[in-house]
Amino acid sequence: MTTDTTGTVARDGESRPGGPADSPFIRACRRRPVPHTPVWFMRQAGRSLPEYREIRASVPMLESCRRPELVTEITLQPVRRHGVDAAILFSDIVVPVAAAGIDLDIVPGTGPVVAEPIRTAADVERIRPITRDDVSYVDEAVRQLVVELGDTPLIGFAGAPFTLASYLVEGGPSRTHAKTKALMYGDPELWHALCGRLAEVTLAFLRVQIEAGVSAVQLFDSWAGALSEADYRRFVLPHSTAVLSGLAHAGVPRIHFGVGTGELLGAMGEAGADVVGVDWRTPLYVATGRIGADKAVQGNLDPCVLLAPWPVVEAEVRRILEQGRAAPGHVFNLGHGVLPETDPEVLTRVVALVHELSSRRADQG
Repeated sequence: MTTDTTGTVARDGESRPGGPADSPFIRACRRRPVPHTPVWFMRQAGRSLPEYREIRASVPMLESCRRPELVTEITLQPVRRHGVDAAILFSDIVVPVAAAGIDLDIVPGTGPVVAEPIRTAADVERIRPITRDDVSYVDEAVRQLVVELGDTPLIGFAGAPFTLASYLVEGGPSRTHAKTKALMYGDPELWHALCGRLAEVTLAFLRVQIEAGVSAVQLFDSWAGALSEADYRRFVLPHSTAVLSGLAHAGVPRIHFGVGTGELLGAMGEAGADVVGVDWRTPLYVATGRIGADKAVQGNLDPCVLLAPWPVVEAEVRRILEQGRAAPGHVFNLGHGVLPETDPEVLTRVVALVHELSSRRADQG
């Protein structure tokens, strides 16, 4: 099996035209004409699927991320069930941090919990660089998946430096990010040392995934919306830029996503991604105006809409597809992740509706 720089994988060991690199998803990411608007869902690999809950019933989260056969099966489940246009690797944003030597666990109902939070320069030194061998299970899972997926692209991902730093400084999830901001404001030198180290780990982690064959990558900055634009530019943007610019010649589209980042979209667009994810709070045509015409957009159905009656869901899907026409490229997605209580059948119907409506529009010219 060989992988070219566009993410096209040939099962017979020979590169060929088409494949994932010519899929609607990759074409939309590159702002090229598409036969229909591509759709995938954040957190589609699991959560709402009964087959996921069954396979994960007795396996802790971090362990499940380290078992290639399990990662492969969970990643494929939503592709089989929903017919989405892209798969996203089943993993967690703290996987590379744990590989870098940080003692942490993902506690059910809580999230990542760090045994010894990062507070000093000595603590930062505990975060060591990672190599492919440190995350060989991810490399193996990706290689299995690109064979299984064939022409369906696989999205790799990682957490952005700010969001990772927040977990490490707080010791776990936080609503206020008070300890994180106190360190950021009170000791900028230490803050930048921490984020610089995390940027190196994140970049190495994404490079492993790209070398193994993913067709695109997404950088999640889930908590960046807690910041003002000025603070984002000073304390976060340089480190996200280091990650995304470090992949500039990797040959795969780069997606950047955050929650509550409507006021940060312009700055996030400067970080170096090809696609900017938009949460449900900002209309796509407004987001495009802030991001710029040289970026595709991804989003942005409110995940809670999927719990409403179908006529409501259909109307919202139509609205988002219409607003997405303002962008030079549009990947339909949610404005955040799938809620666990979502009916999987609704997700399947949304995929079919997006394909039907956008195909009809493409046929009409």
